[in-house]
Amino acid sequence: MSKRYQISEEQIHELERLRKRNKDKNVEKRIKALLLHASGKSREQIAEQTGYAKTYISELVSRYCKQGLSAVDGGNYKGNHRNLSFAEEEALLEPFRKAAEAGQIVEVSEIKKAYDTAIGRSTDRDHGRIYRILARHGWRKVMPRSTHPNKASEEACNASKKLTLSYKSRWNNLTQEMSD
Repeated sequence: MSKRYQISEEQIHELERLRKRNKDKNVEKRIKALLLHASGKSREQIAEQTGYAKTYISELVSRYCKQGLSAVDGGNYKGNHRNLSFAEEEALLEPFRKAAEAGQIVEVSEIKKAYDTAIGRSTDRDHGRIYRILARHGWRKVMPRSTHPNKASEEACNASKKLTLSYKSRWNNLTQEMSD
């Protein structure tokens, strides 16, 4: 026969305190399963109410009894799954920033090579990684405004603007022609 873990009154109060400060719905669901177990519900009844598999409920109760709140608290996944910290990325970009401030053209391929050597592997499969790093550090792509190669000069454009009639004067001319 399997060992049935008992949850004490003190542990129930501990779970209730965690429930009050919790904001994660997955942690809430795990707490609910543990409290149902503490109230004497069977694995089948708990599985029906929470949607968990019976084996997971047994594993959850076992982990909680052995490890405490750390088994429930959902601290499994944290943010920042990057290879380098923000400060390390900043240090990597510093020579490129100085070159850009000096007026040199900085290419993303050079930054990518430096990043790949810093982390010790290639990032060819993640095409947007370098651009996300650059955006995170406030870099942006600065380009001159595009112009057509056969575009007329500014003087010719301004001269043609002076020769054309305004919309209002054209409208007045059309209405006078129609009335005549």
